[in-house]
Amino acid sequence: MPAKPIAIDTKTVGPGHPVFVIAEAGSNHNHDLATARRLVEVAADAGADAVKFQTFAARRLYSRSAGTSDYLGDERPIYDVIEAMEMPAAWLPELRDLAHTRGLAFLSSPFHEEAVDLLLPYVDAYKIASYELTHTPLLAAVARTRKPVFLSTGASTLVETRAAVGALGQLGCDDLVVMQCTAAYPAPPDAANVRAVQTLAEALDVLTGLSDHTRDPTAAPMAATALGAVAIEKHFTLSNRLPGPDHAFAVEPDELARLVQSVRRVEAVLGSGEKSVHPVEQELKNFARRSVFATRAIRKGDKFTRDNVDVLRHGKLAAGLAPDRLGEVLECRASRDIAAETALQPDDLGRS
Repeated sequence: MPAKPIAIDTKTVGPGHPVFVIAEAGSNHNHDLATARRLVEVAADAGADAVKFQTFAARRLYSRSAGTSDYLGDERPIYDVIEAMEMPAAWLPELRDLAHTRGLAFLSSPFHEEAVDLLLPYVDAYKIASYELTHTPLLAAVARTRKPVFLSTGASTLVETRAAVGALGQLGCDDLVVMQCTAAYPAPPDAANVRAVQTLAEALDVLTGLSDHTRDPTAAPMAATALGAVAIEKHFTLSNRLPGPDHAFAVEPDELARLVQSVRRVEAVLGSGEKSVHPVEQELKNFARRSVFATRAIRKGDKFTRDNVDVLRHGKLAAGLAPDRLGEVLECRASRDIAAETALQPDDLGRS
């Protein structure tokens, strides 16, 4: 049985509903409120469904002696890098209000338990980052809020993911979307493994989506949509040229808009999956389907043969006997005079 849809702010997330596009602002505000506000506006202008930030404190992420990050290529200790990216809690009400005014749900990723309580009055849903998937005290704090949760699964196995999903469920989280993710920034396209969206859904009986870290703005989101993802998350920035660790791999405003448009186009072509005659097909169905026609005038009592009948498309003429009745027609005689180019009807058939 498919997992049930969930409500987030004014939107419904789940099968049969539009893909929920999360514009991940993260820490790309560069510690500037005006930039953070602009990121919210860009997300809304692009047509996203939600904007998301991150809520953390360096002292709750790393010790001061944790060293430097090879990945970032920054000579500063990772503690100092993270500390410079912290978002002031005082911004939360203003950014939440702006998001709601622009029709966006407001999300954030807490990275420690106190952040969960801090965010509670403001967020419409929580996001659990990939590296926090095994952080059970954080999972417990988020689950107890009973708010919807997006759980990223980068750098995790199916066994670890199943354990996290189980822990969230046992602690009260009923509304969950599990996100396939590759924890590399940027992730190479051949590492995106978008098919895991299906694997997670089938193995865990949950709603699934994609947190995409590839640099391409459309390929992975479109593939995920086609494979049944109910949510797509993508980092974005005002410019790839801005300083900071997350700007270079994030998409720019025009690319974010293109992502949303591409997802909506995929949804449109996917359709409902029900196999039936679409209204746009009806005219040509009527015009181009075939019936058994008299190809020349036939007198009453004449035998039907391939010289005087054929299986033709109707055009704008009235329909008649279906093509599968041709064999039966050829065993009969005309029960009345039949004009040329007339579709045969059941009462035209007289027995030989």
